[in-house]
Amino acid sequence: MEQQSATLPGFGGHVRSVRTPEFAGVTFHEVLAKSALSKVPAASSMPFRWTVNPWRGCTHACFYCYARGSHAWLELDTGVGFDTEVVVKTNVVEVLRAELARPSWRREQVALGTNTDPYQRAEGRYRFMPGIIAALASTGTPFSLLTKGTLLRRDLPLLAQAATTVPVGLGLSVAIGDDDLHAALEPGTPSPSARLDVVRAVADAGLRCGVMVAPVLPWLTDSTEQLDSLLGRIAAAGASGATVVPLHLRPGAREWYLGWIRRERADLLPRYERLYAGSAYAAGWYRDRLAARAAPLLARHGLGSAGVRIREGGRSVDGFPAGSLPEPPGLSLGHDARASSGSDRSGVVEQPALF
Repeated sequence: MEQQSATLPGFGGHVRSVRTPEFAGVTFHEVLAKSALSKVPAASSMPFRWTVNPWRGCTHACFYCYARGSHAWLELDTGVGFDTEVVVKTNVVEVLRAELARPSWRREQVALGTNTDPYQRAEGRYRFMPGIIAALASTGTPFSLLTKGTLLRRDLPLLAQAATTVPVGLGLSVAIGDDDLHAALEPGTPSPSARLDVVRAVADAGLRCGVMVAPVLPWLTDSTEQLDSLLGRIAAAGASGATVVPLHLRPGAREWYLGWIRRERADLLPRYERLYAGSAYAAGWYRDRLAARAAPLLARHGLGSAGVRIREGGRSVDGFPAGSLPEPPGLSLGHDARASSGSDRSGVVEQPALF
């Protein structure tokens, strides 16, 4: 069903708002984007300078999603609106091809999944990713993908082919191991088991896949037993590395997530308010405690070989797990390579500030 056209800030061309029976309650605002490549601010600590985001908003509906605040830029609600009002850049593939064909393009790394998930469920309807992967690979542009979506499996042959010609990084985010808590806080995402099956499928395809345990939720998913269980499952799935990322509460996510805490775990609300008083980051004592708890678990499971170090909060921390950022074609893969990496870095990181 098509609704009345509208105008969204930052987008040109015709806007068509669409609802479909298979996405009950969700409105897709189809727009013509002016550009596909977004430049990361020069001051950012991220190890890439360009991103592609085909969407704004995400039907994964994770209560803690740090990208919620970006919906305010479009004058849309950052709570339920972020989950149900999804902006779709329908011309993203064509615009990307044109931008990559420019003589000025230096074939710098491009990251996908930095704002909203490139493999959220609607990708099955719009099918942007095959064209995006082909455009990047055909122009010799290294790229990385970070996702919670099992739709990545559809494109594994394309990704395996791309990895023979350009550096490719693949990452999965698995924040919660408990099925009930997952259903409550990540209601639109595939189950933890389904995502770990994707990690296994990536490894079986001859590619490396890093896993971000992100975010770790204070007093809900941060016990030694919970982390040990989840990291054991991640290692068994064949992940090439893992990092542990404490919850980061930016505006938009802060109000939405703490609203859930207030309704469902009111006993924890005062502790959260103290832990995040005056900052989007958890207090330093908590980050230190989580690092001390997680580091030996990562080492025990052979997952502590984090990849790129970044600057965050004035200090150097491990950024992305091994395999999640582009690596040269032909790199030796597999469990033995992962386990023998010999890194003494903990793999415990702060939530990267992507924008």
